[in-house]
Amino acid sequence: VAGGEPRRLMPGVNDLRSLVDRAPSGSRGHVAVRIPYATKQGNLSVRSWLRAPHAETGEIEISGTAMTVRGRVYGTALADTGYVEAVRRDEKDAVRRAEITADGPEFSFTLPYGPLADRGAGPWDLWLRPVGESGPRVRLARLLDDVPDKKAIFTYPVVPCVTEEHGTLEAGPYYTLDNDLSVRVRETAAGKGAGA
Repeated sequence: VAGGEPRRLMPGVNDLRSLVDRAPSGSRGHVAVRIPYATKQGNLSVRSWLRAPHAETGEIEISGTAMTVRGRVYGTALADTGYVEAVRRDEKDAVRRAEITADGPEFSFTLPYGPLADRGAGPWDLWLRPVGESGPRVRLARLLDDVPDKKAIFTYPVVPCVTEEHGTLEAGPYYTLDNDLSVRVRETAAGKGAGA
C-alpha cells in the first residue's frame, strides 16, 4: 500500500496440485521450492528453499531395526563411491556410513539403527555424499510436495534397539522443522517412567 501501513494477505482457495510429486529436471544445478500456506493466525505465508545440489527423499520403509530410504539427487551426479552418512548432531565426529545403490539420479540406502543407538540417545542428521568424501555434502530432505511442515504430518514408527551400554532405546526417522531427514534415538517410554 503506497504511503500506508502494510497489510497481511489472507489466503484464499489454492490449487496446489502442481506441487504434488514434482520432479524438476535438475538441469539448473539447483532446486527452488515455494509452498504457500496459511499460518495459525490465518495469514498467507510462503516457505521457500533454494538448494544446490538437493537430495529429495521419497519412500521410507522400516524393517526390523533398519530403515530403507529411496530418493533422487538434483544438481550433481551419483558415483560408485557415493554413500550416505549419519552424523550425530551434538557430536560431529560421530559418523556412521551406509552404502547407496544408484541408478542414474535415483538412489536408495539401508541404515541400521543399532550403530546409532550404541552411542546413546540423541538425533542423527542424514547427508548424501554423492561422489564420496571428495564431493559435496547434501542434506537429505523432502521439499517437492505441497506440505510446508513435514514434522507433524510425516510420522514413522520407532523400533526398540537393545544396546550393551545404554539398555533398550528406540529409534526411528523424522523430519526436522526444516523438512530435513534425521533419525531420533531416545529412551523408551517405559524407561523414562522407570527413571532410567
